[in-house]
Amino acid sequence: MTPSVSEIRVQDIDHCGIVAGIIDQMCLVEQINQILGTHQQEIVSPGQAVKAMILNGLGLLSAPLYLFEKFFVGKATEHLLGEGIRPEHLNDDRLGRVLDKLYETGLTQVFVTVALVAAEKFGVKQESLHLDSSQ
Repeated sequence: MTPSVSEIRVQDIDHCGIVAGIIDQMCLVEQINQILGTHQQEIVSPGQAVKAMILNGLGLLSAPLYLFEKFFVGKATEHLLGEGIRPEHLNDDRLGRVLDKLYETGLTQVFVTVALVAAEKFGVKQESLHLDSSQ
């Protein structure tokens, strides 16, 4: 049965579909969840929040954190981030808690772990390493 025009829902993903696919290939969400831990009552896991921040950051937006969820309004948020995730779940409170956890865990440790796994997944030769992520 062909859906009627009133049953079709169009959502935008822009460049986010490609970026989300690469993030999924490198298992970033799972890595962040493993490093930071998850809680069964969380709607948005730490890994999903980081994925959302990456997608937002690559949207070249410089809005304050409290406007973060507006970026995802009209986008296929469930498709990009996971089933049941809606823009209002990506609020400044949730993102702030994840950013705090990242800081407490140590950003360098998280970065190096994620970078090494990504390098292995994508076949990047690791003949020498430069660990200063600030350059």
